[in-house]
Amino acid sequence: MTSTDGLRLLPFRGLRYAPDRVSSLTAVTSPPYDVVVRPDGVRELETSDPYNIVRLILPHAADPTTRHRQAADTLHRWRAEGVLTRDPEPALYVYEQRSGDVLQRGLIGALRLDGPVLPHEDVIPEVVEDRAALMRAAAANFEPLLLSYRGRGTVTGATAVIERTIQGAPLLATTTEDGFAHRLWAVTDPADLAAIDEDLSHQEALIADGHHRWATYQRLHDQQPGATAESPWASGLVLLVDTARHPLQVRAIHRVLPHLPLDKALAEVTGAFRVRRLPGELPAALEALEETAGSAFVLSGGPDDFHLLDRPAPALLDRAIRSDRPEAWRRLDATVLHSVLFDEIWRIPDHPSDISYLHRTADAVEQAARHGGTAVLMRATSEETVRQLAQCGVTMPRKSTSFGPKPATGLVLRTLNDDTD
Repeated sequence: MTSTDGLRLLPFRGLRYAPDRVSSLTAVTSPPYDVVVRPDGVRELETSDPYNIVRLILPHAADPTTRHRQAADTLHRWRAEGVLTRDPEPALYVYEQRSGDVLQRGLIGALRLDGPVLPHEDVIPEVVEDRAALMRAAAANFEPLLLSYRGRGTVTGATAVIERTIQGAPLLATTTEDGFAHRLWAVTDPADLAAIDEDLSHQEALIADGHHRWATYQRLHDQQPGATAESPWASGLVLLVDTARHPLQVRAIHRVLPHLPLDKALAEVTGAFRVRRLPGELPAALEALEETAGSAFVLSGGPDDFHLLDRPAPALLDRAIRSDRPEAWRRLDATVLHSVLFDEIWRIPDHPSDISYLHRTADAVEQAARHGGTAVLMRATSEETVRQLAQCGVTMPRKSTSFGPKPATGLVLRTLNDDTD
């Protein structure tokens, strides 16, 4: 699609749970699909309420086609039963997340795909194809991806609308099991929508979380015959956050290599990295990792088995890492991990069955122990580094960062086949 000068966040008629048809909003929400730890996480969510959103975002059946049709049929049935109902008029939604000192507010809407949106990570084609097939079958965006932009830092434009909107009663309020309180308001006033549109028309966005969903939106639009800029398929559901007012938290995403035993992993890095066994438990290992200068990783095969890798051989780095990228990219832990360890030393195939990505360190360690494999624990990259590389048009290795807090899935959905109703 041809790029426009700024962002266009379009109102839509949100599809939301009818409170009287579910046990609670908490019981029907879920983390984003790629954060849910399968299969235990899926079962836990499914048993919390028969209408939990996980039945739409992670349906399970014998084959992909059946899974996708199952999600579409479930969505149709829940709408027919009045479990999910559409709001009466198009709106942008002010969304607030709060936990302790963490406060994040942003706008949920349908973002035009032809605006200046900067990716910073590569994607896995198989995942994009799976998510595209799911959204195509259901004709819906089930969960917003997370985008950030740098506002003026003043209470004007979109920020002024947000601050004024939160003074009113929210459409919904709930607290999820992670301790975050969530509130949602609708913005429908034409003057407010115009003020937001004018403000965002001068902005560019960074994809903080949801590269696969953004690539999915683009693929779905490209596959729609004769789709115009006004088509519902020419935009996708997002949460847009001004990080000048609400800085995002940035965490690492860890890797699990289920087919690489820890003793083999350690033996093969001998001479290429310095390797030290770390005494103590997981918190101590993570603290040691944070305190280490230069490229470093913690390898683990279980809850009492941690090894610190650092000081990679300079000649190895020069040979394995491409030289036509900025030095900031060449120094990234994720670059060293994928280019040196995965490609050069361990020869790990770049396939979902060979590399799992987990957000929680404890989950990564537990999964490595269960499979007899190796967990690679990572450090976070700063948002500023991510943004600088993205503005240079340089993408990081996939799953290099985890921005948050992530929007809860299930608070508001967007349908694509009846947006003009």
